[in-house]
Amino acid sequence: MLRISEFQSKDVVRLSDGKRLGRVADVEIDPDAGRVLALIVPKSGGMFSWFRRPEETVVRWEDIETIGVDVILVRTPDSPASRLPEGKS
Repeated sequence: MLRISEFQSKDVVRLSDGKRLGRVADVEIDPDAGRVLALIVPKSGGMFSWFRRPEETVVRWEDIETIGVDVILVRTPDSPASRLPEGKS
């Protein structure tokens, strides 16, 4: 079993090109079903990013290939929150 705090210490890496997407900042949960829907990874905004709301990469639970000791490997493009299933936001 993994705790949310353990997800936050792992790098999220895209399998297709090895790009580091960042670290998990939040988790999208379906409270009715009691399951995790997605991991939320903020994009680094660069200089002056504190003046605007950061963008996020949403990694659906189904797109996670492997959860390792230090890294989470995902099969997903660099995509906005629109990737969540219908009716979930």
